Amino acid sequence: MRVQRAATPRPRRARAQLTSMAAFVVLAALIPTTASAADTQEVDAELPYVCAFPSGTAPVTVRISAEFPERTRAGEAFSPTGVTTTVELPAEVVADLAARDASEVRAGSALAVDVAQGSATATATWRGSSDPFALPESGPLTLTTKGDVPSVTGRSDGDLTFTAGGLAIDLTPGPGDDAGGGAGTGPLTADCTLAEDAPDMGLLATVPAGPDAPGASGPPSAPAPGGTSPAPGSGPRDRQGERSAEAPENPPGTAADRDVPPCRYDEQNPPTPLSLNAYVTGYANVKKQKAASYLPPSCVLIEGGEFQIPVDEPFDPEHLVMTLETSGEFSYQGRKETPPYDSTFLSFDFTPVRTTMVLRQTGPMRIDARMKMRFSDSFITTETYVRVPLIAHVTALQVNGTPLDVGSGCRTATSLTSADPDPAKHPGDHVVLYGKAEQVIGEDVTGYTVLTGGPLSGEVTIPAFTGCGTDGEDLDRLLTASVSGPGNYIKQVQGQTCTPLVPVFETPDTRGQCTEDLQPYQIPVAER
Repeated sequence: MRVQRAATPRPRRARAQLTSMAAFVVLAALIPTTASAADTQEVDAELPYVCAFPSGTAPVTVRISAEFPERTRAGEAFSPTGVTTTVELPAEVVADLAARDASEVRAGSALAVDVAQGSATATATWRGSSDPFALPESGPLTLTTKGDVPSVTGRSDGDLTFTAGGLAIDLTPGPGDDAGGGAGTGPLTADCTLAEDAPDMGLLATVPAGPDAPGASGPPSAPAPGGTSPAPGSGPRDRQGERSAEAPENPPGTAADRDVPPCRYDEQNPPTPLSLNAYVTGYANVKKQKAASYLPPSCVLIEGGEFQIPVDEPFDPEHLVMTLETSGEFSYQGRKETPPYDSTFLSFDFTPVRTTMVLRQTGPMRIDARMKMRFSDSFITTETYVRVPLIAHVTALQVNGTPLDVGSGCRTATSLTSADPDPAKHPGDHVVLYGKAEQVIGEDVTGYTVLTGGPLSGEVTIPAFTGCGTDGEDLDRLLTASVSGPGNYIKQVQGQTCTPLVPVFETPDTRGQCTEDLQPYQIPVAER
């Protein structure tokens, strides 16, 4: 039986919250990469921890084993291999499990490992799980968990250090015959901190990075976070999202070279290490007109958030679940809106109507992603919801070739509205777009992630119009009758993001995503 994980907040390090763009790259979608160095160093560290169990606080000995390369090359990704975490449970904890009518226990571990190179630091999470262990009649119990760990890439020459930090342990009791039903009242969860007398402050390994690593043969295919794994030496993606063999690694160009509005941060709105920018484009159906409007490439500025491990979900040793919340805003000439776009319809099936419109953002844009990785076959599924309140402003109107003055306040009375899958958590009028991505580790992503871009879709209701017309001429009814109503399908395509501030730990695929003036290199193509 799988039971709910206790919803007790964990210490910051144990939850491995990622508070810098460097952590995005260290995680690298949790894709392990084999080092090309010929020689390895074996690590077998025995460290003292203090763990808070339900039965009380107790000292615990934790043994961490892994293999690291002797040396690596700057810009080359590698992953520690053969990672195991061994914990000796005190007799009191074993007795607590037995008191829950359990005869066996499964273990899960999450070890926060600080990775540093010079002044740059990031935190990776080493996860492990175990098969069931039989509980002894008395005395302590030694548990061992195993699992793959994230890859790491040093940005420059210099030592990469790996230091053990907070440890979270989940103990799921169960019946010895693995029958249905469950033992006890749920898993035991312990948060552990490194003891003050730990040797070398928990240092696990030091890997020098330099230009002459043994066996190094150039940067390997290191995937970007949530992204793809290009062939070695591949350049950036072209406008269609395909890899261009002729494209330079660091593409030139500015917004003036391309038929798109600028998409950059400025002195009034400077980027942070978590900042991203991207272009989006697409089509929006107007059901009443049996036609679609083309939405030109628009700039979106995205501010990254923190990966979180949900604590209110059932513990599942077969999967790793992580969530990521980011925010964003449209940006056009300093305003939170799209560029103007024209739409032409045959209103009431015979009268040509031409409108110039702008979508204006009236509240926060929230981007919620949920990533689930299956350990058995390294298959990742990512589901993303984008929520944003948007009001449609009409700036110009022609009916049968005759311009009509709509005034300066012609707009929908409220935001375009979608049915939200979680209205209690996300109340109010807003557009909801959904994207899904699938990936087998080491292969390209299919679908949408916030970092790699891709298609998003949804359905909106267009509200009635208000404030349209001047000199006593009310055009609200004309626009409402022509456009407003439910069932309007939207399909947006986001391009690959640009990272204006280069991450500390970068991979070959995170370079070349920006133009010289730090704008998104990729301009997506709208899809119907």
